[in-house]
Amino acid sequence: MSDSRLRGLYAITDENLISESAFAKTVEQALQGGAAIIQYRDKSSDDTKRRQQAALLRALCSQYAATLIINDDLTLAKTVAADGVHLGENDATISEARMLLGDTRLIGVSCYNQLQRALAAQSAGADYVAFGAIFDSPTKQAARSASCALITAAKSQLSIPVCAIGGIDTSNVAKVIGAGADMAAMISALWNADDIKHTSELIARLFH
Repeated sequence: MSDSRLRGLYAITDENLISESAFAKTVEQALQGGAAIIQYRDKSSDDTKRRQQAALLRALCSQYAATLIINDDLTLAKTVAADGVHLGENDATISEARMLLGDTRLIGVSCYNQLQRALAAQSAGADYVAFGAIFDSPTKQAARSASCALITAAKSQLSIPVCAIGGIDTSNVAKVIGAGADMAAMISALWNADDIKHTSELIARLFH
């Protein structure tokens, strides 16, 4: 099962790395470079800011024909008409997300280093799964460790797209693509880059 919306650079926002004042400009640079997916991830309790930023991303992703995924928050995803939602192990269930968002929205699931969790997610109706941390991650230093070998094993057993996450940058992204990853998620290596658009272009080119 292939979904053209689920291939390429998967950029995840971070409220600690992207200033609020430059939020739109910063994310747009990634989109200009060819980021295929933007996941809005903001763990703050400022609901007004989160609604405003998510709505802004909805407009930007529509402009650049990119996919908008909301981390964790089903209500926010529905409110801004996001393309989908991403769920961790302590978030809503796939069935709850499907009930609220409908059949046309994308549901992604974090599977950490657990292939069995991914197989179960696929059976429950997930549209894609994510494994990581593939490499040491500055964003989540206590993250469970996965590997490129797990990506390859997952691709041999799953029919839905696979995303690799954790410590991915321009020096190692070719390894995860070579292992079979449909998407490479980036956080710090993208937003801390001297030239976000150029970094995005480098990654996007590797998927074509």
